[in-house]
Formats: sequence, structure tokens, C-alpha cells
Amino acid sequence: MGTHLTPTARTALDAIRTHPSRSLLAFDFDGTLAPIVENPENSRPYPGAVDALKVLADRGARIAVITGRPAEVAVKYGEFEDVTGMTVLGHYGAERWDQGTGQITAPPPPPALDDVRRELPGVLGEADAWVEEKGRAVAVHTRRAKNPQALWEALNPPITDLATRHGLIVEPGRLVLEIRPAGMDKGAALTTLAEETGAEAILYAGDDLGDIPAFDAVTTLRETTGTPGLLICSGSKEVTALTTRADLTVDGPAGVVRLLNQLVNELS
Repeated sequence: MGTHLTPTARTALDAIRTHPSRSLLAFDFDGTLAPIVENPENSRPYPGAVDALKVLADRGARIAVITGRPAEVAVKYGEFEDVTGMTVLGHYGAERWDQGTGQITAPPPPPALDDVRRELPGVLGEADAWVEEKGRAVAVHTRRAKNPQALWEALNPPITDLATRHGLIVEPGRLVLEIRPAGMDKGAALTTLAEETGAEAILYAGDDLGDIPAFDAVTTLRETTGTPGLLICSGSKEVTALTTRADLTVDGPAGVVRLLNQLVNELS
């Protein structure tokens, strides 16, 4: 695994292998642990993913998923209830589920989202886009359109304008534009979790633009605290921004699962 890893990344991998109980292993959900599918309601983990996470958790590793989905949805689709000590941070960290309690904690959604919901149909017009209601966010998908990328590019400016007028932000992703509150991202969520757990080594795996802040967080921890970190890109032809930042690129969720199984086999 990782024959061309940077020295810092190899240090992180060796630390995880040797002392899994001192490690934080964090993952995006869609596109990383689960394949991207046309209907997000059909998203489920790649075969073997949860089994590997269970073994790593049982060996003491702290397992986390950081996703734009609501925490409740990610737990339900991911079937994470039996992953010991696992944390799911939904809505980029605004919501939190802990396996030990089974409880979800979250602040109330911002009222401005109701205004966006009322105005969004007028912004979309007759566009062949699909709107996903996410509770604390609203996502506009173009994957089903005849020309998904062209529609994504056409809708980006008016949707960004709509969000900005109501004090919200747009999180661009793989053929999706998500309107959500500002003030939280995967980097802030990962940094908080790393501090909370006292992790001495961190692995983060992601596939999309929303994962860049998490990559930045691991890089910052490397530079400021000396915490070894391993950055994994769940490779995609649709998004290449992470590839140049990653220590290791794998071929999507199937590659992530192979990496996890190899790590399981290499644990001390």
C-alpha cells in the first residue's frame, strides 16, 4: 500500500498500523464509502466497507463520517449502529450522532432556508434539475439532465445569488449545488474531532470539493502540531481537485474498501 507516499503520510500509515487506538480515521460518505448513484436515496456503503470499519473500531480506532447529508440519514443508509464508538457529523459538522448514545444533537435550522425554498422554483424555472430536501440544507442536482455539467454551470450563478441574498452559502459538488448555512465545514469539524480524541495519527478520505477543507485541516495539523496525516482521494473523473493534494488516490469506493481491508490485515 502506498509505495509512493510522502514521508509524513507514511509515518501516519505506520502509526495507524502500530497503534490503531491512537488514530482517527474519517471519511466522506457519498463517493467515498458509498458509490455515487442517480437517486441519493439509494446510496448505500460499498460491500465490505462497514465490516472493515467494525474491525478497525474494535481494535480501538476512532471512526468518523463527515458528510453533507443529515446525520440521521447517513446513519440509516450507512448502517453504522454497530461500529463501536463511531461518530457521524452531518451537515458538514452542524449535526452529530454518537454510536455510544445513539443520540443526535443539532441546533435549529436557520429561518432563511424557508425563504430559499419558496424562491427556488422561480430560479430553476423549467430546468431539468432535481431538488433534494436535506432539513438544514437544500440541494439542486443536475445528474439526471441531458447535459448535466452544462446545466450545473448555468444554475451556479443564480443559485449562488439566491443563497447570498439570504445570508447562506452554496456548497458545489459533483453535479450538485447545495444551499446551506455558513460557519461550518468539514475542516472545522475534523479539527474539532481530532482535538477531542487526542488523535496521534489521522486518515481522511474524500472525493469532492466539499472535502478540500478537511484536506486543509489535516495539512494544518501536520504543520502546526506535527500530527501525521494520510490524505486519500477516492478517485473520480468528475472532480480532480483532490488528486493533486492526496497522498494516495484509489479507484472510488471499491478502492477505499480494498485499502481498509489491507489496513485491517496489517494491524499490529
